[in-house]
Amino acid sequence: QVQLVESGGGLVQTGGSLRLSCRVSERLFSDYTMGWYRQAPGKERELVATITRAGVKNYAHSVKGRFDISRNNIGNTVSLQMNSLKPEDTAVFYCNLKLYISTSTNFAEFWGQGTHVAVSS
Repeated sequence: QVQLVESGGGLVQTGGSLRLSCRVSERLFSDYTMGWYRQAPGKERELVATITRAGVKNYAHSVKGRFDISRNNIGNTVSLQMNSLKPEDTAVFYCNLKLYISTSTNFAEFWGQGTHVAVSS
């Protein structure tokens, strides 16, 4: 059974940086997309960044130029480097995995427990 474990959350001042990591418990043999989502109090969960097995990256407009998603295939780890943090980045960040079974519409989805990021003004 696939499990995702996040780490790296914390409190940082405006303009500071944090690096989040998500470790996958098992080696991934099929195609996948991994990403980070975040949810602020009173708001719905939103996509922050994704990366595919092929290394294609996508970002929410609000984080482009500030965040970078990367992968460590040897360690089965996906990281999110967050720079120039703003108070509006404050949220619980969740690691997400979509493991494709046969087609782009047939996949298994997994979530981490979440790690809190707080940016003080």
